[in-house]
Amino acid sequence: MQYVKIKDSIVEQIEAGMLSPRQKLPAERKLAESFDTTRVTLREALSLLEAEGRIYREDRRGWFISPEPLKYDPTQTINFPNMALSQNRVPKTEVISAKGTLANKQAAQLLELQPFSDVFRVDRVRYLEDRPVVYVTNYIRPELFPNLLDFDLSNSLTDIYRDHFSVCYQKTRYRISTSTLLGDTAQALRATSGTPAMVVERVNYNQHGELIDCDIEYWRHDAISIESTAELQR
Repeated sequence: MQYVKIKDSIVEQIEAGMLSPRQKLPAERKLAESFDTTRVTLREALSLLEAEGRIYREDRRGWFISPEPLKYDPTQTINFPNMALSQNRVPKTEVISAKGTLANKQAAQLLELQPFSDVFRVDRVRYLEDRPVVYVTNYIRPELFPNLLDFDLSNSLTDIYRDHFSVCYQKTRYRISTSTLLGDTAQALRATSGTPAMVVERVNYNQHGELIDCDIEYWRHDAISIESTAELQR
C-alpha cells in the first residue's frame, strides 16, 4: 500500500535526524508531488503518522514533526512547571479564565457535591517551548480557598495551596482515557477539530482526607507519555 510506504519513508527521515522536532513539513501539495501520489493517499499517510504521535497539525499552519513527549508519572505530585524543567523543557502557563460558578454535572460528580454547589473554575493552557500542549480545567472547593482568585493563577495551584492555605495533596485518584479535541479546546491548542487527545482526570484530597479539587486535562496525544514504576510488595 502506497500510503504505508510514504509513512515509513517519513519515519526513516525522522529517525535519521533529517527531520527535526518542531520542523514544518512542506505543504501537502508539494509532499504529494515529491512522493508522486495523490493528496488523498498522502493524507492517509499523514493520518497514520499523527496517530502514532510522529507529527502534529496546527490549524491553518500545516504539519510539524513532534518533539519527544513529556514523561508524565501519575504517582508523583510534581507540578507541571517542575515536571517540564526536570526534563529540560521550557514550560509556560496561560490563564484563559478564572471565576466562581455553579458546579456542572461533571464537577459535582467528581467532587461529590450537591447540585448547584458553588465552585471556582480555572481554565488554563500549558505550553512546552511555546507550543500549547494541554488544556486544563480545575474545579475547586471555594470554602477551602476563599480568596484564591486574587492570586496569580498562572503559577502552580499546588504551590499556592501549600504556601498560602497550608493545604497539601495527600492522595490523588486518576482516570486516563482517549478523546478528541473540539471547539474552544481545539482552538486554544491550535488544533484542528477532531485531533486525537489524551484525557487525564484527577481528583485530589488534602492531608485530612477531604476532597479539595479536581482537574480535567486535555493533552495533545503526541505531547505526553504516561510512565510510572511500581514496586511490588512481597
